[in-house]
Amino acid sequence: MDKFREIRPIVLGLAIKNNKILVGEFYDNVKNQTFYRCLGGGIEFLEKSTDALKREFKEEINVDIVIKDFLGVSESIFVLNGKNAHELVFFYSVEILDEYYKEEYHIKEEKCEYTAKWIDIDEFKNKKKILYPETIFKYL
Repeated sequence: MDKFREIRPIVLGLAIKNNKILVGEFYDNVKNQTFYRCLGGGIEFLEKSTDALKREFKEEINVDIVIKDFLGVSESIFVLNGKNAHELVFFYSVEILDEYYKEEYHIKEEKCEYTAKWIDIDEFKNKKKILYPETIFKYL
């Protein structure tokens, strides 16, 4: 699937601990902007969103998660690195057990490398840092 030419179904997990949320840190080269997004990723054909979320957390930071609640679905149309994108986003609250907790996780995927870290939710609410998609704020 070409995520810049088709509507892409994705799932994101909101892991919150001590008023901090676990997010990946990314950079948009065209906007010259650092932004953050919760961990998760694409839902494959015939895969349930909850299974995709568990798989993504295992692939990205090598942890098993506990899925708590389904929070909702939103549609996100945006521009990333100068390319149009369109996603249907499933949101779940998730828990990372203490035994897997780290302040930061280094993630190396096929096409990119990035860091996931726990950031105080108020940094996003106060607009000091950018969190996407913006519809996530109704779940924080």
